[in-house]
Amino acid sequence: MTPPPRTVDHVDLDRYLGRWYVIANIPYFLEKGKVASYDTYARRPDGRLDNIFTFRKGDLGAPEKSWHGTAWVTNTATNAEWKVRFVWPLTSTYLILELDPDYRWAVVGTPGRGLLWILARERRLSDTDYAHILGLVERQGYDRTKIARVPQPQS
Repeated sequence: MTPPPRTVDHVDLDRYLGRWYVIANIPYFLEKGKVASYDTYARRPDGRLDNIFTFRKGDLGAPEKSWHGTAWVTNTATNAEWKVRFVWPLTSTYLILELDPDYRWAVVGTPGRGLLWILARERRLSDTDYAHILGLVERQGYDRTKIARVPQPQS
C-alpha cells in the first residue's frame, strides 16, 4: 500500500491567504474547459475560510464566473491539511504538499493522488520553476503525464 502524500511542515496561513492562479492541474470533470482560473482564500468571522474559485469557461474572452466554497484547517499543528466544501455535504481533503519559501507557488493534492493543483501568485511560472515542481510531485507519487497546464491570459 502506498503511503499518503507528505505535506509541508508548516503553513503560515496569513501568508497563504489571498489569490492563487491555477497554473496546472490533473483535470477532472468540474474543471474541464475552465481557463484563467484562480482561487482566493480569505478568513471568515467564524474561523473558517472562504474559498472562491474564479474561472472563464472555454476561452479567455468568456465572462468570469465564481464558485463560493468554505474551507477549514483540520491539522492546526501544520495548517497544511484542510477540508474544502463547495456543495453541502460533500467535502474534499486539501493537502498542501509543496510550498515555495517565499509563497510564490504551492502544490495542493488529495490523499489518493487523483487530484493535484500547481498554484502561483502570478499567472506565469518560469520553465525552471515548473520543471522543478514537476520533479517534486513525481517524487510524491503523482503521475506527471496526467498534469495539464491551465491557460492564463498573457497580462
